[in-house]
Amino acid sequence: MRWILPIAALATCLSCSTQDTPATTDYTDENVFSENIEGPSFGPDGRLYVVNYLRDGTIGVISSDGVPELYVALPEGSIGNSIKFNSRGEMLVADFKGHNVLKIVRTDSTPQVGVLVHEHSFNQPNDLCINSRDQVFASDPNWKAGTGKIWRIDPTGSAVLLDSTMGTTNGITLSPDERILYVNESVQRKVWKFSVDENGNLSGKTLFTEFADFGMDGMKCDREGNLYITRYGKGTIAIYSPEGKFMREVQLKGKNCSNLVFGGNDGKTVYVTLQDRKCMETFVNEIPGAAF
Repeated sequence: MRWILPIAALATCLSCSTQDTPATTDYTDENVFSENIEGPSFGPDGRLYVVNYLRDGTIGVISSDGVPELYVALPEGSIGNSIKFNSRGEMLVADFKGHNVLKIVRTDSTPQVGVLVHEHSFNQPNDLCINSRDQVFASDPNWKAGTGKIWRIDPTGSAVLLDSTMGTTNGITLSPDERILYVNESVQRKVWKFSVDENGNLSGKTLFTEFADFGMDGMKCDREGNLYITRYGKGTIAIYSPEGKFMREVQLKGKNCSNLVFGGNDGKTVYVTLQDRKCMETFVNEIPGAAF
């Protein structure tokens, strides 16, 4: 989610110093997405899907050599922010403007856009993660009020409110064993962790880490459970151990990094969306992503 960086972004991070920074490579040309480029996700066909190609309200698909094309235009009034795929290969999209989670299914090679859930209590569904039981966890910030919620959306399309007392919820992701849910608050600059039970309910809210500067957006875990946090405005990916220990920081070319996803044949290539450059960068990691 694109947001305005506070003045305090000029301060120094509480716990971070940039080190061991692999060189990043441009994966797409600049200015081929809108300034709301977000939500990178690999589909079951192995292709990379990203929201807001050329303009808001679209989804692009990127070839293996970094060339994007239009996959589908969303209905009028809808703008995607996050993409996830369920076990049936259906694309789920957080539609923050339409207050929906959309479901896109290919029929006769043509994407058909429907609504998985529309909930009047949604602020604006932002980021999504999904477990092996096809339960979706969604962050739901209210940027104006500085508050946020966490929802669980079951495969039937029912929405369950898990927490209504958060700050501006943004990035959200599960640990590899699906027992921990990480959620960050961009304005408050805090990352929280919750225990997740077998039914998808949350407990044991604990502060994982916090920052004194800049913001945060999307997050992902690697196979060993380390957490990768996009530092919006700083242009880095901060990496933390499962115990909350800062490990290292990867410097990007762009500053407004909005999300990331692991991919490549071995799962060690990290693809990052940059809203200021309106493109994607990549770097090679030592550890594959949680899905590999």
